[in-house]
Amino acid sequence: GLDDGLKCPLTRFRGSSPQGRAFWSRNHRGMGFARCLCKTNAKLAIKGDRCMIQSVNNNNIKECVDVIKESFLTVANEFGFTIENAPRFTAFATTEQRLSWQLNNEKRPMYAFIVDGKIVGYYSLALQDNKECELNNLCVLPQFRHQGIGEKLLLHSFHTAKGLGCLKMNIGIVEENQVLKLWYESFGFKHIKTQKFDFFPFTCGYMELKLT
Repeated sequence: GLDDGLKCPLTRFRGSSPQGRAFWSRNHRGMGFARCLCKTNAKLAIKGDRCMIQSVNNNNIKECVDVIKESFLTVANEFGFTIENAPRFTAFATTEQRLSWQLNNEKRPMYAFIVDGKIVGYYSLALQDNKECELNNLCVLPQFRHQGIGEKLLLHSFHTAKGLGCLKMNIGIVEENQVLKLWYESFGFKHIKTQKFDFFPFTCGYMELKLT
């Protein structure tokens, strides 16, 4: 299966970016499943270099909420979002009740990136009409960034979506976050529109990727 909890599934979506192709070349070629190895960083005190991508269950909900909120708080701090001016922003609006509803009632696929038993990254997929899906809340804890974890989660989401029969993936981002926008574009996402909402102090940007 995709998430036996012992090994990290290797995405079979090569991607259109140099990063995606390099990742495929390093980790995917000629292999079915293999253990993911995180880069060792003494500052992070990662021991054993062992990591995995695993499906989320009800026992993981609280930890996932904490990871999402802490991860998105860095975006809030960078762009000046607060619970007063952006109460619906992910860093402030994510709750155990909401995630539990998405998992148990909406049946969203949810996955966590785990290092030595600790959840450090997360994403979910909302299935849509016309064989499309929306990538939600892909995030990595600040202290675990710049080690390729976000890329592994993104490529895993491509694999998951394709396995569910999706032909297109949609995402919404903070349009002002140009670094994130460029990161998604490097994997083939195309920017399609922007939209302003009264309840957000930022512009919402929308991107899509054809899963081929």
